[in-house]
Amino acid sequence: MTTRTAPAGRKRRALRAVLLVVLGAIALTTVAFILRAQPSVQEFLIRYPGVVVPTLDAPIGIPVWLSVTHFLNMLFLLLIIRTALSIRSKKRPPAFVTPHRGILGQPPRRIGINVWLHNTVDVLWFLNGAVYITLLFATGQWMRIVPTTWEVIPNALSAALQYLTFTWPVENPWVAYNSLQILAYFGVVFVLAPLAIVTGLRLSSAWPVDAPRLNRVVPERPIRRLHNLVLFLFLAFIVVHIDLVLFTGAVHNLNVMFAASNDVSYLGTIIFIASLGVLAGVWFALTPSVQKKLAGVSGTVRS
Repeated sequence: MTTRTAPAGRKRRALRAVLLVVLGAIALTTVAFILRAQPSVQEFLIRYPGVVVPTLDAPIGIPVWLSVTHFLNMLFLLLIIRTALSIRSKKRPPAFVTPHRGILGQPPRRIGINVWLHNTVDVLWFLNGAVYITLLFATGQWMRIVPTTWEVIPNALSAALQYLTFTWPVENPWVAYNSLQILAYFGVVFVLAPLAIVTGLRLSSAWPVDAPRLNRVVPERPIRRLHNLVLFLFLAFIVVHIDLVLFTGAVHNLNVMFAASNDVSYLGTIIFIASLGVLAGVWFALTPSVQKKLAGVSGTVRS
């Protein structure tokens, strides 16, 4: 009975969560329209249009390396979310893996193949992120996503109010992001990503099990809850990010993101569609049998 009712309970909780999100969005939009009708708020929007003029030394444009790391980030996050949801389902994995070597001095542990794939993609995602962060600061691109003035705060509020009332801040992503985007990208890169890495390390097989004092100081249950919260925040960001990219000038936005170009052409759209094809191909190619073959390179696989 417990086995049958658990999935139904999770579905009900998921539906309630979706309903709350929809009702919350409707309430926020209603409040935003009421506020925007006020003269003082209209003056606020004029004073703070949602975009801070970049400094003279700020870089303009999107380099090719950023487009490449952006695509790899899409790929790795897709697989991380897929494997994370598989782990959360608590279904028996199709196979188990015992690595040939332990991690960080820990003896090898037998893990589900979905956990093995999750950990493997985590490492690839971390390496891609390390390259991204290094180039971000080496080229000055960090100024595009790191707030450098307190003017970002009121402009972010202005941008949020404009989004909620279905009018978009006047901006050019080739030159600078709007202030709400800056705060969102900063939060994802410098808050959510490090939290995902740190909490993931605590939950991984690299964490010592025979360290009772350490495990009391850093207990598993709250860390797992935080790790799951980070997962859902990533999901929320991805959904909102994709919606805004498509609804606020898809052709130009995709050209900037995927073609590293400020031209108004369909090159970025074509690359984007091809990227989706690659993502779908990888998704369907990673069948249990393929995962077993891959895992067999670094460990012993048993069903």
